[in-house]
Amino acid sequence: MRILLSAVTLVALASPALAGPAGDMAKARIDAVAKGDVATVTGEYADGASLHWIGGPLDGMYAGPEKLKTVWTKFTTAQGPQTATVAAVSEAVNPKGATVTADVTFAGKNTVKVRYVMVYRDGKLADEIWQVNPGATY
Repeated sequence: MRILLSAVTLVALASPALAGPAGDMAKARIDAVAKGDVATVTGEYADGASLHWIGGPLDGMYAGPEKLKTVWTKFTTAQGPQTATVAAVSEAVNPKGATVTADVTFAGKNTVKVRYVMVYRDGKLADEIWQVNPGATY
């Protein structure tokens, strides 16, 4: 009985439903990117937020509402309709903020595998890293 209870506890702890608020925000963000919902994606940024896009044709650092909107519009337009598959997600939280790291495959006109790091402060996206990871096996 103890072994069965331990197994049930492990499954419950591994459940995505137990993700914290930042994990929930990250999942919603990934879904919005996949849907091409640029207004939602850009509306989540805190003042002064930045995006570090590492690799691929959009490589660069983006900051400010217009530059962030432009880069996400370029990505979603180039991809067309797409899906997102999350292979792994990790959330770290303390009273000052939260960081969510996710390995995601966006499949549209192209398959784009990324290591996606999102930094949240006060419920807003403060910074993010979009690391194109073409050699990933997820």
